[in-house]
Amino acid sequence: MKLLKSIILCGLGLAVLSLSSCDDMLTKSERTKFELGQEFWNNTNQVSSYSNVLYQNYIGYGTGGGAGWFYFKSLSDDQVNPNFDDWMFTTIPGTSSYWSDPYTEIRRCNYMLTGLKNSTLLESEKNYYIAVGRLNRAWQYYQLVRMYGDVILLDEVVLDPEAQSDAVYGPQTDRDQVMDFVLEDLNFAIQYLGSAGKNSWSKDMALAMKSDICLFEGTYCKYRTVEENGKAADATRAQKYLNECVDASQQIMNSGKYSLSANYGEVYNSLDLSKNNEVIFFRNYVKDQLMHSTADYTASSSQQRGISKDAVESFLFLDGKPLATTAYDRNDHPVLDPSNNAYSIQNMLANRDKRLSVLLDPYLCFKGHGWVRANSMQMTSSTGYNIAKYDNTAMEVDYRINTGKNYTDAPIYWLAVIYLNYAEAKAELGSLNQSDLDATINKLQARASLPAMSIAPAADPANNMGVSSLLWEIRRTRRCELMADNWYRYWDLIRWHQLDLLDTQVHPNINRGAYLGDVTDLDEAFTLDAYGYIIPITTKQRTFDKKYYLCPIPSNQITLSKGGTKQNPGW
Repeated sequence: MKLLKSIILCGLGLAVLSLSSCDDMLTKSERTKFELGQEFWNNTNQVSSYSNVLYQNYIGYGTGGGAGWFYFKSLSDDQVNPNFDDWMFTTIPGTSSYWSDPYTEIRRCNYMLTGLKNSTLLESEKNYYIAVGRLNRAWQYYQLVRMYGDVILLDEVVLDPEAQSDAVYGPQTDRDQVMDFVLEDLNFAIQYLGSAGKNSWSKDMALAMKSDICLFEGTYCKYRTVEENGKAADATRAQKYLNECVDASQQIMNSGKYSLSANYGEVYNSLDLSKNNEVIFFRNYVKDQLMHSTADYTASSSQQRGISKDAVESFLFLDGKPLATTAYDRNDHPVLDPSNNAYSIQNMLANRDKRLSVLLDPYLCFKGHGWVRANSMQMTSSTGYNIAKYDNTAMEVDYRINTGKNYTDAPIYWLAVIYLNYAEAKAELGSLNQSDLDATINKLQARASLPAMSIAPAADPANNMGVSSLLWEIRRTRRCELMADNWYRYWDLIRWHQLDLLDTQVHPNINRGAYLGDVTDLDEAFTLDAYGYIIPITTKQRTFDKKYYLCPIPSNQITLSKGGTKQNPGW
């Protein structure tokens, strides 16, 4: 496995790089002069350059050799990291970038918002940049709340942390209040951001963000419990946020600007997403200037974070039925191809949802039977199932199989996600009808060569979430459509109150891979279960504890607060 090399690139252009590298090294007086000096905020070019630094926060495929939010965020029931993904935290850290980095960016936004208050920019320009600041502040607070629950709310500049210690190290604000603050920021951004390119701040990008955030908040508040989340379910609050999600999603869907790509994989492996009609906002990568490693790690790594047996079995068969009830051949055993000494799963893929054929290689990849994908290096996978959808074989080989040299663009918000958000929110509200399904989910079904979903789908014996068959099928569609994408699955399990599905002892299929029971020359290092399926991780287990719904606040923050900031329950 190649070692990840952390390379800090703080922007998407030269203007961004020139600003972001010096910000945190400024002295207090220099920072005041640079960031709050009125001359600076009266200059459109300077304000624009300052705001461009915020693009760095939309991680996408990462930068250089660093990990992005696709493929690498493998703590879920979809992937198995050969190095084992434990819970996000199992002990209280002294410090954590998950806590400190969002506050760094919130401070950056608050500097901007304060500086613009008395700016002489045209009113329309000023409102635009205020909208940019509030949009990005909302994004940071959303990430803090979903990780920590109650957090410290700062809506003004903190110039002197020592003098303003009550603000920096004081008591947390209730998470519901913070999320209401987030919604206010988002609504302001939507009002004042106009049309723009797909990698620029725009009203549509803000609407897409609102769609995501309000779906999270609505479902989280519907399913949370006092025992595990610290607050009881709130049906009124859930309804409010789910309706906000529906409204934001509908505005995008009704705009007429976007349509699904004919090919599911185009969103993930394109060299240029600017002309892709499905994409709302993306991170642009440029050959030899700003590049990433996601394609490399899925095209040439010695061992991938493979897709689990549980995930593969979630994909429907072409008759639209799940594993338990399909009339299609359910045999998932690979067949040895003597031409390359590799084990083919093409027969299995031929019967399934066509997204699975885009997600996976057609051959298993495991020690002794590696697989070479179109001029790449030989690969193996922890589960035998190898992820293919982020690779683009049109890239020069050198740019595909070397760390920090991939330049495919990364989607951040795209229409398929909006369809999924809209359908789920309406189903949770009890207002979803067949026309809604046909306008959203069934367009995704058709692209995957699946029959249309009915408003009253048949029951699946595998439904282990305690929800209706309709919600189960919508959640299945979301899982299959967004597998290994943008850190979605982990946070979906959080908001659905289903984090216990990541307990490997209770749910062993999430630590299972492909069937290798017929392989006669299997390496001794492999362990198979009683049915012949790979057990990738044999020495470790994940055991669920209710405290994992919230992350522990770093101990340094608790110490500096002198009792003001409280630790999350169970830690």
